[in-house]
Amino acid sequence: MKQTQALDILKMGKNVFLTGSAGSGKTFVLNKYINYLKKHKVGVGVTAATGIAATHLNGTTIHSWSGIGIKDKLSNHDIKELFKKSYLRKHFLNSDVLIIDEISMLHAHQLDLINNLCQAFRKSIQPFGGLQVVLSGDFFQLPPISKNNNPVRWVTQSEIWQKMNLNVCYLTEQFRQEDSNFLNILNQIRDGKINNNSRQLLLGRINKTLNFKLEPTKLYTHNIDVDFINLQELNKIKGEIFSYKMQSRGRIVLCEILKKSCLAPEKLSIKIGAKVMFVKNNFEQGIVNGTIGKIIGIDKEASNCPVVETSDGREVIAYPTGWTIEENNKILSELRQIPLRLAWAITVHKSQGLSLDLAEMDLSKSFVAGMGYVALSRVRSLSGLTLKGFNELALEVDQNVLNFDKEFRKMSEKNNKDLQQLSKSEKIKIQNNFVNFSLENPVKIKNKKDKIFNYLKTKDLIKKKMVVSEIAKELNFSESTIINHIEKLLETKDLRSSNIKYLLPQKKDLIKIKSAYEKCGWELLRPVFDELKEKYNYEVLRLVRVLKMSKEI
Repeated sequence: MKQTQALDILKMGKNVFLTGSAGSGKTFVLNKYINYLKKHKVGVGVTAATGIAATHLNGTTIHSWSGIGIKDKLSNHDIKELFKKSYLRKHFLNSDVLIIDEISMLHAHQLDLINNLCQAFRKSIQPFGGLQVVLSGDFFQLPPISKNNNPVRWVTQSEIWQKMNLNVCYLTEQFRQEDSNFLNILNQIRDGKINNNSRQLLLGRINKTLNFKLEPTKLYTHNIDVDFINLQELNKIKGEIFSYKMQSRGRIVLCEILKKSCLAPEKLSIKIGAKVMFVKNNFEQGIVNGTIGKIIGIDKEASNCPVVETSDGREVIAYPTGWTIEENNKILSELRQIPLRLAWAITVHKSQGLSLDLAEMDLSKSFVAGMGYVALSRVRSLSGLTLKGFNELALEVDQNVLNFDKEFRKMSEKNNKDLQQLSKSEKIKIQNNFVNFSLENPVKIKNKKDKIFNYLKTKDLIKKKMVVSEIAKELNFSESTIINHIEKLLETKDLRSSNIKYLLPQKKDLIKIKSAYEKCGWELLRPVFDELKEKYNYEVLRLVRVLKMSKEI
């Protein structure tokens, strides 16, 4: 599937799993869609399973955005405490879309926790409380971190995965590797069938001297102190040190989160001759995240910014740039720094999202299936790769991942065929309907007069003894929105609680619901919903609670 086709499906408001090989442009598509949503004033929660991935989208981690933090479980008490946090209510209620990048690194139970919180905050039993959910990632990349040697439960094994009606968009274009031989090797590893010719090509890269002015960046598969290695190499260079301190503004807590996730250091120290790497795209300068170079000077006329000679011989001035965390078109925190880091060494984990021109790696130390693919897929071409060795495990991938991938490809092909059957006008109509429906969300209605008018229309229909589903259909709102109207009308005394008694369930059902509330407490709906074995929907439960609070039952 092409990027444009994936964007068309995203704009229709469907739940999507966006996937594809490393370098297929997943982050590019996400940023395109985020900009589209912002342009149409549709609320979007931009998150990722890792901090590094979040910085590529100007978002934050899903753990922070949702409030789950490092928890594996949430008790009723935990949920009550989260309900007290106004910033979380804004996250859940002011969003129509939730994006989670690097989904392969999220545990199954974590996705279920996020779904439960969405349902609780939004008072809806729909998956994720009715949000459009966009999951993005590649299961051939880094897996979830196993705790206490417990077997990994992939996010596909979560309870909610099968209930989301996910539309798989498998990107097939390639924008990182232009070397057809190298691309063929990576694809064979993904297929679990690497042939002898590809194996010989990799063997030919062992201790290969690269024909470039710069030495390759050493890519480490193990958790090693690359900062120490880089500092050692810098100290070997004689000459003046030039330092650049990161500037920050906005919420202190978010700035600290951003600093930990950003690949640019808080204090950048360089010398003439230092090997560096750009850590942010700048397409106007022809720079991508991972471009390698060497410091050749300091431009005094450009505020003492470093001058970098890239591996292909170009001279580029590295101007300060920004990393932000945004929410509803507002910048909550921002960092500004020269977009460089020392590049004699980097870990595979921190290479996430980079496109490396030159890399040296030792895959003979691979200790888990898939590690070789993760490391190799960072590099643009075979000509930029030198190996110290590799073992057979480096060329293997998890059998579960192979099975996932085959299924995802089939699903994507079907979605692509379904998309092609729609005319241009039909696609535009569906996309406009999604945007317009999102703007009707009562939480975000900006015009107070319109909001009051909607309340009054609901009030008039209640006087006609119409049930909630009929009112929702008449006004083209969700049933949940109509309950919101009723609660507000009761709160402002525009409606008496006795006026809505006709909406209550039969007496025997009412007794069961009240009994469940007495057992679980009246604060949260989810425990009551579960206690009643999902027999009654949230709208009915909310109506009973409304009348209880008004002392009518």
